[in-house]
Amino acid sequence: MRTGLILDDYQQAALALADWARLSDRVAISAISQHIPNPDDLVARIAQAEILVIMRERTPFPAALLERLPRLELLVTSGMRNLAIDLAAARARNVVVCGTDSSPTPPTELTWALILGLARHVAPESLTLRAGGPWQSTIGTDLAGATLGVLGLGKIGTRVAEIGRAFGMRVIAWSPNLDDGRAAAAGVERAASKEALLEASDVVTIHLVLGDRTRGLLGAAELRRMRRDAFLVNTSRAPIIDQAALVQALEEGWIAGAGLDVFETEPLPADSPFRRLPNVLALPHLGYVSRNNYRTFFTQAVEDIEAWLAGAPIRQLR
Repeated sequence: MRTGLILDDYQQAALALADWARLSDRVAISAISQHIPNPDDLVARIAQAEILVIMRERTPFPAALLERLPRLELLVTSGMRNLAIDLAAARARNVVVCGTDSSPTPPTELTWALILGLARHVAPESLTLRAGGPWQSTIGTDLAGATLGVLGLGKIGTRVAEIGRAFGMRVIAWSPNLDDGRAAAAGVERAASKEALLEASDVVTIHLVLGDRTRGLLGAAELRRMRRDAFLVNTSRAPIIDQAALVQALEEGWIAGAGLDVFETEPLPADSPFRRLPNVLALPHLGYVSRNNYRTFFTQAVEDIEAWLAGAPIRQLR
């Protein structure tokens, strides 16, 4: 009987959202709901497992960790991209790494939750109402007629742009590889440059893949190009924005506010300025967290394990 562990099952939902009983004669599966940030504590808890199922980048698997897990044979991640796994180190140790499908719909919907929350001051008005404070203390920002700037016009960015048009917004887009044809097919204008998009947009939303060309894409110089009454939303990856520059921009009023679902360190440290800044609407990386997406993740994790046990792994990450 092999041992399998599901890590970072924050909502204690993994075992209920898939038919793990299909594996019960071959694998003993259990789940860990709490995050274990300390590497020594983590190794002590998972060292005996041959199979690990992980949720995106919640727990990184660098070479140094993989070297301390000699029993590990299969690592299954939600999604088909996980930059927190050292794939080369996994291959060197003969650890098979497999993934799952992931729907672009949940992060699209959450992006709009953040945009609307910022534009209509949903969080502060709700807190004031609950505390018995003033009845109405803010004035909302109209989206109809405003300009939505989409950085990255892939599966998620295209859907975000479509909803922007439904709100009556002018939608412009830019990415390093975007051409006029792709922009036109999505029904949006291609901005001449990243800088032109930042200067023209009332709302800027990021939907780029993190890589060498996009890490630190928005720094102090870029944030200063934005309008002082503009909002910045990031449901992609935190390092696309220089985090120190973003804090300064929010503290000094270079922009009106930010909606953030991703952070360089997660869970977000207790002393992070993003927890205290009044012009930040922050969420604990909920973009992909939906019932249907979780069901896909864990159902396909079961499939990945079954295929690996049969000697024919599927959905391998290279």
